[in-house]
Amino acid sequence: MKTSILSFLCGLLCTISVHAQQLYSATNTEVSFFSDAPLEDIEATCKTGQSLINTATREVAVKIPIKSFKFPNSLMQEHFNENYMESEKYPHAVFKGKINENIDFSKPGTYPVTATGRINIHGVERDQTIKGTLTVAPNQLNLEAKFDVLLADHQIKIPEVVFMKIAEK
Repeated sequence: MKTSILSFLCGLLCTISVHAQQLYSATNTEVSFFSDAPLEDIEATCKTGQSLINTATREVAVKIPIKSFKFPNSLMQEHFNENYMESEKYPHAVFKGKINENIDFSKPGTYPVTATGRINIHGVERDQTIKGTLTVAPNQLNLEAKFDVLLADHQIKIPEVVFMKIAEK
């Protein structure tokens, strides 16, 4: 059987512009996910996330409004928000962590990085280490990361009637 993947908060892509010498922030952080389920692929994108990187402390934070995910099908979007993510009750997904590598943020280049911290999805907080690529350019940072999230880890329940349409991670 083919492995099913729901990479929620997968494709984290943020271009962060400078607000202060050591603080970079973005209000247009893009996050997408893809669910490779046996009966139907599901994907959605959010382009209104907020992100922050403090280069002095290497701290990183990302906040995603759950309702801002756009689906190709409005019924999928409705089910996602009401039945699975309960976005009225849990309006945001949040990651707060720290980049593990000592990056010279004054030196332009592309660096493989990991960030270790806490991710909160559906009201459930868990430890998470995320691998990504950080690109440093004059006055901006670009961070790209892909990772899997298990639905069970965040107590996201899938009704049996649609179990074959939604992946477990």
